[in-house]
Amino acid sequence: MANTSLLELESDSGIEAACKRLSMSKREFLQFCAAMSATLGLPQGAEAAMATAVAAKQRPSVIWLHFQECTGCTESMLRAEHPTLEKLILDVISLDYHETLFVAAGHQAEAARKSAMAAHKGKYLLVVEGAIPTKDGGIYCKIGGKTAIELLKECAADAAAVIAIGSCASWGGMPSTDPNPTGASGVAKVLGKPVVTIPGCPPNPYNFLSTVVHFLTFGSLPAVDHLGRPKFAYSRLVHENCERRAHFDAGRFAMDFGDEGHRKGYCLYKLGCKGPETYANCPTILFGDAGGGTWPVGCGHPCIGCTEEGVGFQKPIHMLAKMKNIEPPLQYARIVEEKGTGATIGAAAVLAAVAGAAAGAGAMVAKNLGLSHKAEEAEKAKDSGEKAGV
Repeated sequence: MANTSLLELESDSGIEAACKRLSMSKREFLQFCAAMSATLGLPQGAEAAMATAVAAKQRPSVIWLHFQECTGCTESMLRAEHPTLEKLILDVISLDYHETLFVAAGHQAEAARKSAMAAHKGKYLLVVEGAIPTKDGGIYCKIGGKTAIELLKECAADAAAVIAIGSCASWGGMPSTDPNPTGASGVAKVLGKPVVTIPGCPPNPYNFLSTVVHFLTFGSLPAVDHLGRPKFAYSRLVHENCERRAHFDAGRFAMDFGDEGHRKGYCLYKLGCKGPETYANCPTILFGDAGGGTWPVGCGHPCIGCTEEGVGFQKPIHMLAKMKNIEPPLQYARIVEEKGTGATIGAAAVLAAVAGAAAGAGAMVAKNLGLSHKAEEAEKAKDSGEKAGV
């Protein structure tokens, strides 16, 4: 690593040129690199390497495919602000094929894809948005005369890395819900090999951006879990960092939308929040660059578990989540318990009579038990004497 500190880059001409290209001040650019490094959990000095890489290295070519999806993942990218989309695709990466953002269409678009794949063979990133229909030979999605299966395998053959963006591409998402008439599947299942998955409906654009910048800086993708999800974004439960967690621990829950607990910001577990069984960084990174509270739970709606296979689009939205660490009791003591009025004189008299009867019965039982014990001992002694006489 040529530079070990961002301070050493203050007068670097390459950094100055990059800042002008990105229309950012030097401070903003270095802060961006430092924040990205912290998000990825990288060691000290990595932020300098990241800044140098973004400023000097050739932008990675990106081929972006669309299949069974709503384009929500692309829409979330359109709304990213650090950097904005035009800076991302023109200065950080080279977006060489994207059906939604392309000006070209038809044969021109397909020609651009093939040209980019040939020019950057073995070096380009393949990003897949949307599930791949596999039933009936994949006839339910065709682009340029090829099925989604054929197009995916063709583009993945010479890619340096494959990234599945969104829950649909990661594991089938909404199109794969029962009865799944098209056989919608995730990218890894169709290719038969692990890929980096960035689930979410849509995923946070910065999880994708951080993954790409890591690849640009170090020539490799970030560490992933057993499902291919980057650990920096999907290693902790939503529940662990939720701003409503204190209410959960104290037993304060919203029971209905709009009730007093809901208005006071109480925990949404009883309304079906899937945060306790969903891995994502939503409460820490938020969403949409719109300020505090910009994520579903912060806005008052339970997490639906969109990043978690088997939870999002599978479990009913308001069904209780399966706790991964601790399960609360069905009932908690109320925050303020009301004091009792005390027993009346009549009730006390009845209770005393019942207690007296119980005490008398207990004494008789003890007496009978004692007599029974003496009789039993006498019988044993008699048996022992008869045996000795024999």
